[in-house]
Amino acid sequence: MKKSYAMDLPSSKIQVPAATQTDPRWAMLRARTPAADGKFLYSVKTTGVYCRPSCPVRRARPENVQFHSTCADAERAGFRPCKRCKPNQPSLKEQYAKEIAAACRIIEKSEDPPKLGQLASHAGLSPFHFHRVFKSITGITPKSYAAAHHAIRVRAELGRSESVTEAIFGAGYNSSSRFYEKSDGLLGMTPTRFRAGGANTAIRFAIGDCSLGAILVAATERGVCAISLGDDPEKLACEFQDRFPRAELIGGDAQFEKWVAHVVGYVDNPAIGLDLPLDIRGTAFQQRVWRALRDIPIGSTATYTEVAQRIGAPKSARAVARACATNVLAIAIPCHRVVRTDGSLSGYRWGVERKRALLKKESRS
Repeated sequence: MKKSYAMDLPSSKIQVPAATQTDPRWAMLRARTPAADGKFLYSVKTTGVYCRPSCPVRRARPENVQFHSTCADAERAGFRPCKRCKPNQPSLKEQYAKEIAAACRIIEKSEDPPKLGQLASHAGLSPFHFHRVFKSITGITPKSYAAAHHAIRVRAELGRSESVTEAIFGAGYNSSSRFYEKSDGLLGMTPTRFRAGGANTAIRFAIGDCSLGAILVAATERGVCAISLGDDPEKLACEFQDRFPRAELIGGDAQFEKWVAHVVGYVDNPAIGLDLPLDIRGTAFQQRVWRALRDIPIGSTATYTEVAQRIGAPKSARAVARACATNVLAIAIPCHRVVRTDGSLSGYRWGVERKRALLKKESRS
């Protein structure tokens, strides 16, 4: 029979590792969680250094670990910064974020999308590494970012220019043929139709009833482009028509009616999923936010700050809230799953009570 020495140890020696191992920060330290960097630091008594949670050094024993809020706290306790993870300097991600932000400004100011090699050289990285870092921070590729920024320019120019040709050159295209090759993907329709409020564009739509009141579902040939909730069916129709006053709004065919029925069914039974083609248009940032919202599991919620962190923009919680407010695809892009830091429900485009009802339905799924 093996002899146990635990009873011979001072109680303090037993309690310290136990307290460390039950601290949620210990699990993040053990997993070297990159997202924990910036939230806390830890020091090791036997080495006299303090590190970031993600530091790749050999894992320390729990009885030798102390947690600290800041570098100053760790240094006041007599520890020096680790030479490997350099916790007293900006993290590599923060340094990259600065370079990627500069690259975004270059893209935005350029008449023609800069070459990948040019952007990488400006950031001091190889093209392959730059492409990977850019996508990890922004959620999209440099090429997609440039295309999305051009789309914003095009929409703005079409709204204020006297002709489509003037708008094309004003948006930075040096030939109309290059623009027309991409216009359908940027606008969802030809530029002339977009400028004319959707003239001659067919948009199927229908208004029905669901457990949350009236519901409007609309779709282009690409997929569902709007899902709205409200109390007044006529008001829903008017608001939708105001977006494209000259579009050809038509009743749905048999296939579209199935889509509408599926959306209505999904409101009451989220477990069935909403596997329908969507026609989603927005800025690069909005699309990153909306993609993150669709990744929140049914029955779960996330705060605006958490969503901002997930898209690699931890300081953009307010911008995330604005992106949620501009969402026109209720339930399909589940902005109702985003809550305040304290868990309370914030504003919702279609009413806070509907937000509460949707979350309650999903919690039962």
